[in-house]
Amino acid sequence: MDRERDDLKVEELAWGEFGLLPAVVQERVTGEVLMLAWMDRTALERTLESGRAWFWSRSRQEYWMKGESSGNVLDVSCVRYDCDADSFLLTVDLRGKAACHTGQRTCFYRSLPMASSTRVSSAPYVPRLGDVLSDLGDVLEQRKRDLPEGSYTTKLMSGPQDKLLKKIAEESGEVIIAARDHDLPQTRYEAADLLYHLLVVLVREGIPVEELATELSGRVGLPPRQ
Repeated sequence: MDRERDDLKVEELAWGEFGLLPAVVQERVTGEVLMLAWMDRTALERTLESGRAWFWSRSRQEYWMKGESSGNVLDVSCVRYDCDADSFLLTVDLRGKAACHTGQRTCFYRSLPMASSTRVSSAPYVPRLGDVLSDLGDVLEQRKRDLPEGSYTTKLMSGPQDKLLKKIAEESGEVIIAARDHDLPQTRYEAADLLYHLLVVLVREGIPVEELATELSGRVGLPPRQ
């Protein structure tokens, strides 16, 4: 773990009256803010020594390691503190799908309404491709287990493999044609079709979508998650 610490010692941080400091947790690759929790000196030291995120629970009055019961562990790559030395920023890799106890990926999944006159931008929310592919992978895994009748995905999962593989070739050809014609909306549509069928192949063959993410991360120079 890259601790990136200067000469300031742990005991010299501005711990305050109750000996607790807030810790913002940020996903290393996406930059997404996952959660906020509290750390005292012991929690900080456990985090620095173990490389896993430890916190102090104000409600339970005990230490807890994120993911100890849920499996959604936070592997810490860097611990920073702010200019006043009274808060932390933990850069982490989320080993799992949810940082929030509700099952959401991030604790900050709700928002308050703002007056239209104060909005900086009215641009619609754009989902992250990685989140969408992960969610789609979960749906496909469920389809593979349940094989609901009448489902197109069920036909792909349980039918002849050659038919599914031919579908990959078909969708690839349609992407090529749309791109050759510079038809951007159609290219986007056909690319989505191709990605969907590729994910069906992965799930049918027993390859988790997360392994695809690990493979792709190596192509852009990102270290694989442990």
